[in-house]
Amino acid sequence: MHQPGPPRFCAVGESVELAPRAPDPDADYKWTLVEAPDDDAVTVTDDPVLDVAPDTPGTYRFRLAAPDGDHEQTVRVFPDERVDARFEVAAADLPVPESDLDSVAVIGPWNDQLLGRDHAHREGDSYVLEKRLPPGEHYYNFCANDDLNQSVREKMTVEGPGRPRIRVDATVDGDTLVVEADARAAPNGAPPDVEFYVDDRDRADLAADLDIEDDTARVPLDALGDRLRVHAVPIAERYGVADHVDVRTDGERVDVRRPNDGPDWAASPTIYEIFVRSFAGDTPETTFTELERRVPYLDSLDVDCVWLTPVLESPTTHGYHITDYFDTASDLGTRAEFESFVDTCHDHDIRVIFDLVINHTSRDHPFFHHFAGDVPDYEDYYIPDADSPVGAQYYFNWSRIPNLNFGTLDVREFLLSVVDEWSAVVDGFRCDVAWGVPHGFWKEVADRTPDDFLLLDETVPRDPFYHEGEFTVHYDTSLYDTLREIGRGDAPASELFDALNASARMGFPDHAVHMRYVENHDEDRYLDECDEASLRAAAAATFTLPGAPMIYYGQERGMTDYRGKMAWHDGDRELTAYHRRLTAARREYDVLADGSVSPVAVEAVDGPDADRVVAYRRDSGDGDALVAVLNFGSRPATVRLGDATGTTDLLTGEECAAGDSERRVTDAVLLHAE
Repeated sequence: MHQPGPPRFCAVGESVELAPRAPDPDADYKWTLVEAPDDDAVTVTDDPVLDVAPDTPGTYRFRLAAPDGDHEQTVRVFPDERVDARFEVAAADLPVPESDLDSVAVIGPWNDQLLGRDHAHREGDSYVLEKRLPPGEHYYNFCANDDLNQSVREKMTVEGPGRPRIRVDATVDGDTLVVEADARAAPNGAPPDVEFYVDDRDRADLAADLDIEDDTARVPLDALGDRLRVHAVPIAERYGVADHVDVRTDGERVDVRRPNDGPDWAASPTIYEIFVRSFAGDTPETTFTELERRVPYLDSLDVDCVWLTPVLESPTTHGYHITDYFDTASDLGTRAEFESFVDTCHDHDIRVIFDLVINHTSRDHPFFHHFAGDVPDYEDYYIPDADSPVGAQYYFNWSRIPNLNFGTLDVREFLLSVVDEWSAVVDGFRCDVAWGVPHGFWKEVADRTPDDFLLLDETVPRDPFYHEGEFTVHYDTSLYDTLREIGRGDAPASELFDALNASARMGFPDHAVHMRYVENHDEDRYLDECDEASLRAAAAATFTLPGAPMIYYGQERGMTDYRGKMAWHDGDRELTAYHRRLTAARREYDVLADGSVSPVAVEAVDGPDADRVVAYRRDSGDGDALVAVLNFGSRPATVRLGDATGTTDLLTGEECAAGDSERRVTDAVLLHAE
């Protein structure tokens, strides 16, 4: 059906895209605004996809007339969270002499990374841009002459409270369904209130049957119908990420599901990323057959899933410029050979993650040729931009990959068919440039993929709202950046805790899963910036903290070329063995996946300064507790710990006692807590 999906939440100053689901490009769709706060004047066009930006807080209701009937869409708008902010860079810090400077563009996530949208003005000895931004950290680039390659990258913090968080559960009490919301304040915020919403896809009159008292909503079972989805959103100084339960009943049995939790197998998987065309090594060309022959190696690393960079037809080595979404790359092999690789992975209990690239196509895709050639019916396949050298919008300086137009039903229908095609073959999607695709589209993707399917977002920087009925596993850029800073000696090892706490400050719910990594195909190798001792400690952090640890191919072999040929014959075998010990410990000790994290005091007795060593306790709450001690220094350390621990390193089986309360740490030790 074309019903446009769950209720949507935003603040004044943000926009929301509304669109029919399972769109038929040949059908007629008509939106009308049926309820709004008195003062608001939202423009509703005749387009089938709306982009609305309400300027007044309150509840809005839209109606979509579609071929299968009328559908309602609720949009709850909260007060404006933005405050005045000022970006500034000294003219002398720009990489271009002032005599050669014609303009200074400023880009960041807050203006969709679009060069030319905002320009700084000269003010004294600096270039300045003033914007209104919400509290939090905001990265930005000052680009001399609108050239990203001639830029200065900085980070600005806008002070203010974090976002509250919420978890929603439902139980049956006699003849009543009880929906309870556990709302938690932001680390520096006030206790939140809770608002409940019945999904517009369920009975329109059911909201009147909800009996709401504080953080609990009740509804008689005989009023449910066959399905009820109840959403709850926390509200304090700011609003937070909504959560919901999906309740289904056949009149006898009541089944309660929590879609935002994701599949059980993806609660804490060990992920291995392969940059596909480099994995076979120096001599053979990588093909699906060569990948399949190396599955035993992946199995020996004890990984749960393998993420492949794109395997579809593309003119590039990296594969992110797609030219055919329904055929595997000719140099890699046939679809049958790809499916054989997937089957072999499954035989080894390894799931396969497919890199889904739908924000853009290659400009060599026939769609773009038709767009650029003014072929009728293709003029809206990409977002037009008269100032762009290719006539279409693109992010950063990515002129070879123009942005698809999600306001066009043909594009939406096409991309949903891509989702259907490959979700039937693999076990999950890593979604490229997830931040560039409308939230509503991802919500539809999440609803149409299998229940046990993993969705991993590339959202850089992190954004908790991609957890709202969309993704269940997220890039952890906070920990990534911090581990780099620690490894370079630019931050003490204890900064690791601040990176962990960032998830709560930003508003990620506790049930969100974060992918912990030290490198990937878009970043320089850790060893290229830091030494091996720091790499070992950083890798140990990803495996001894909650979340989903990820190994980028060759990380375990000591590689420094970020997309180079896999170091099979000349790789670091001891470093590989070290990673195997980490994956084995992760699988053996459940507390590493789901236990709490609390700092442990560290006193340096000998070796590096104490700021190069960090320790923390992982506790399951049932008496099962471990202490991880990480040494980012280049020399072994002897430390005294604030918690009593065992003396055997669980990673190596070796004794590490240096006295009654002292422990020797070369890179990382894992100890039983006493």
